[in-house]
Amino acid sequence: MNVLFVCSKNQWRSPTAEKIYRDRPGIQVRSGGTSSKARHQVNQSDIQWADLILVMEKKHKQRLAADHPKAMRYKEVHVLEIEDLYQFMDPELIEELQAAVDPILGSGS
Repeated sequence: MNVLFVCSKNQWRSPTAEKIYRDRPGIQVRSGGTSSKARHQVNQSDIQWADLILVMEKKHKQRLAADHPKAMRYKEVHVLEIEDLYQFMDPELIEELQAAVDPILGSGS
């Protein structure tokens, strides 16, 4: 399964998620941002690659749908409800990500 993690600038939340799930068996992960200032801005190729898209906030889902309406039409998207309050690999962020993501992916870690 290919999982795409999305936040705004691909600076703290989505790269942290990518790092902590990178070695999980059975999934491939990528991360990106919705902002034009993102380290890696989500593009059509990322969306087509993804079987599952996990966004940090509702606004990220809305932005992807607005920017890539055709590619997003049949994609499974979950909003994790994780606000932009953390730095990269912050222990609280890791805890929040695992609490939100593990039930979606199943307990395979």
